[in-house]
Amino acid sequence: MILNRCRISALVDVLDARLVSLESKSHLENKSHQDVEFLRVTTDTRAISVGDLFVALKGERFDAHDFAEQAKAAGAVALVVDHELNVDIPQLIVTDTRIALGKIAEYNRTFFEGTLFAITGSSGKTTVKEMLAEILSGAGQVLATKGNLNNEIGVPLTLLSLSGGDQYAVIEMGASGAGEIAYSAHLAHPDIALISNAMGAHLAGFGSLQGVVEAKGEIYDALSAVGIAVINRDDPHADQWIKRSGDRRIISFAQNVPDADIKALQLLQHDNGCYSFTLSHDDECESVHLNVMGRHNVSNALAAAALTVAAGLPLSLAAAGLGRFQAVKGRMCSLEGVMGARVIDDSYNANPGSVKAAIQVLNELKGERVLILGDMGELGADAEQMHRDIGQFAAEHKIDKLLAVGPLSKAAVEGYQDAQGLMAEHFSDQQSLVNMIRPCAHPGMVILIKGSRSAGMDKVVSRLTEEV
Repeated sequence: MILNRCRISALVDVLDARLVSLESKSHLENKSHQDVEFLRVTTDTRAISVGDLFVALKGERFDAHDFAEQAKAAGAVALVVDHELNVDIPQLIVTDTRIALGKIAEYNRTFFEGTLFAITGSSGKTTVKEMLAEILSGAGQVLATKGNLNNEIGVPLTLLSLSGGDQYAVIEMGASGAGEIAYSAHLAHPDIALISNAMGAHLAGFGSLQGVVEAKGEIYDALSAVGIAVINRDDPHADQWIKRSGDRRIISFAQNVPDADIKALQLLQHDNGCYSFTLSHDDECESVHLNVMGRHNVSNALAAAALTVAAGLPLSLAAAGLGRFQAVKGRMCSLEGVMGARVIDDSYNANPGSVKAAIQVLNELKGERVLILGDMGELGADAEQMHRDIGQFAAEHKIDKLLAVGPLSKAAVEGYQDAQGLMAEHFSDQQSLVNMIRPCAHPGMVILIKGSRSAGMDKVVSRLTEEV
């Protein structure tokens, strides 16, 4: 639902569009067509409701212009298209419908009077988004990015979901190349922005780690002069982002930098891999007990707390929300596995940094430690060496078994063996791997499952958490 009921005539200037109607055979002359009112914007004919404006996007394998008649039949009152169609319905003709979607989203953003947060980073951004949304739910109505709608299409669709009751918007932004964060962030006009970290993710698109650092930094460029940059002082690239933030106000967080604004003191790890700590800001302290595993999630919690403080909200609100927060599916979720084994589902995505963080969590747990690894995607020319490094890292951190699937992950097995790891094996397919590990599972075994989304390691999770 858009913030204000809108007429398509209002979009003519926004989109620099021609408004045409097959029935009227004219441009901008038929006032009844010019002033058609729409309630929502959609790009999917399967989700159209009566009164929607349908934006016909194009992709490598699809062209939504082919479904214009279906859109009309489903209740669309107007179309945004890149050429006039033989459909009796008002049409806004633009050069590029993808750009038009962004412009409509930016227009809708201008009516939002609440606080908008923009979050990016190589890893942790979804967890921080969900943590922050949980925190803010204690203060008002929150809109947060759903699923993985964090790209050049997903961000506009999220902005178009803003409604009059929303007081806070938490927008996640992903990218696979330079300029993508800049595009999304300048549509969103964030009040507060965060980079969770920069690691070797999507290197095929960024070219180098420095390319990642610079591209993530685009999010701070979109802040107004009174916007607030939230900086992870533990990240080795923090100084670059501080410089890029210019004269804007900065709120920092860190586990290892004593003069950061937001800190975790008296850190205590529990047997289940979760942490308790004292959340500190200036002279104020609050106790936090996390329900998610891993020290990296302490950093995510500090990021969410820093965003909260940046919005002028109390530290106690952050502590309460962090205490309520539960793990997001596919991100360090502890599950009951076959034969009493414990399965840690971290299958949603992977890059070298996030895999190492997960291995460190596994290393800290008691029992027979098994890493099931799928390929890490989009790493560029150094992909094989990066997988080899992960295998070595697993051996150095006392992982008892490394089971890998996927062509690149074979290098991880080799790295593990070179580092004198105890037992490693590579499999040609997931079912062969599952068939090997299921009979070996026992109550003292902890199995961590990790891989890029393209590796589909969630299927392995399913097979190791269901009884046959």
